[in-house]
Amino acid sequence: MASGDIAHHLVNWTIGSGFWTFDLDTIVMGWIMAAILVITGMVVGAKLQTSTPSGMQNWLEGVVDFIDDLVQGSFPVKDPLIAPMAITVFLWILLMNSLDVIPAYLPGIIAHWFGIPEFRITPTVNLNTTLGVSITVFLVMIATNLRVKGFGYFKTYLTHPFGIWLFPMNIIMSLIEEITKPLSLGLRLFGNMFAGELVFLLLAMLPWWGELVMGTVWSLFESLIIVLQAFIFTVLTVVYLGMANMQDH
Repeated sequence: MASGDIAHHLVNWTIGSGFWTFDLDTIVMGWIMAAILVITGMVVGAKLQTSTPSGMQNWLEGVVDFIDDLVQGSFPVKDPLIAPMAITVFLWILLMNSLDVIPAYLPGIIAHWFGIPEFRITPTVNLNTTLGVSITVFLVMIATNLRVKGFGYFKTYLTHPFGIWLFPMNIIMSLIEEITKPLSLGLRLFGNMFAGELVFLLLAMLPWWGELVMGTVWSLFESLIIVLQAFIFTVLTVVYLGMANMQDH
């Protein structure tokens, strides 16, 4: 596969132009993963077993217990929003990330059979997705700060970190600190997932036997990255929301 072919497989299926460009493949796959998550939850919830849970119920209960322990162990707060949001973020990102084990060129080839020019199957290799989720977490964090601390929350912009007499510098530093939270959250996830997709495309340049061997090895390694990145995103979500619940002293 030549470098031009690699670039071709890094193009989204889009409509519109300029600011109003919509990446249809990202939207479609993101909603499909969300639908799978919701439907699975509904099916498991309708067939709950209280005695000896097994299968998907057992796995989901393990995830719920893990996230709940993470929240309770990190912050001594009682906010009923943190754990459900953290669980949703973890499972949705995990499902979207899991599509990255599919070699990046295959969805485009299959899409061509149906007349679709390009198709990138993994939503989290699109910066719009990762920043969209991180900005949502950021907005919830701001709302939580206002709910817990009231408008006194904005006092920290005047007094932190240098004291009230340097409030212009405090405002600049506080704004930079706040803005970097969603940026680092979204860019970290995007960078790691995009790198994984790019490695798959580079492996496609090898002979078939090299692609088979190295692709299998990289798929196993990428599986660890998929879970790790979903976990890191979730941990930081818990940290940000937990800090928002804590009163300043």
